[in-house]
Amino acid sequence: MNSIDSVTLEVADAEAAARFYSDAFGLDASRVRVRASEAPSTGFRGFTLSLVVSQPGNVDALLAAAVDAGATVLKPAEKSLWGYGGVVRAPDGTIWQLATSKKKDTAPVGREYDEIVLLLGVEDVKASKQFYVDRGLGVGKSFGGKYVEFATGPDTVKLSLYKRRALAKVAGVDAEGTGSHRLVLNGETEPFEDPDGFAWQPAQ
Repeated sequence: MNSIDSVTLEVADAEAAARFYSDAFGLDASRVRVRASEAPSTGFRGFTLSLVVSQPGNVDALLAAAVDAGATVLKPAEKSLWGYGGVVRAPDGTIWQLATSKKKDTAPVGREYDEIVLLLGVEDVKASKQFYVDRGLGVGKSFGGKYVEFATGPDTVKLSLYKRRALAKVAGVDAEGTGSHRLVLNGETEPFEDPDGFAWQPAQ
């Protein structure tokens, strides 16, 4: 196993969720899939998905499209030390970060994105890092017990680890949550769960 081929979001209404992701972000089932589920879940689900884009105008365009499609703004787009970004919650409850490291537009604005990043909020970053390294993932960047970014190939979902409470703060929500993550990671692997209960299954 060396990458995530796609992620599956478990939602109450799969048809509505698929329509939202198409209308808001132009996403299809090649990277982000949805399936109906009634698994109990309350509060923060322990992860965020990010669309990383090339310039601030694209952040604004994606955020506006998400709101038009029914998303709720958790953090308005604004400049920061690392760039520019905002956070929205999709109608199905999934939290999305829209971000760029750039601070100025250099091309026509659009809803194009460069990367999809899955950030898992974990209790012990070092232990989870070792768990994934033992399963074949290579480390791209690592900052002690705070943050890990795994090296993944092109046209895949990038995987990163962050402290759960820190990730909730970035997302603008309370860190408490119970029940299902409502998320499945799909890759070239046998089914398993990581130390924080995130489920993997073979890619199909």
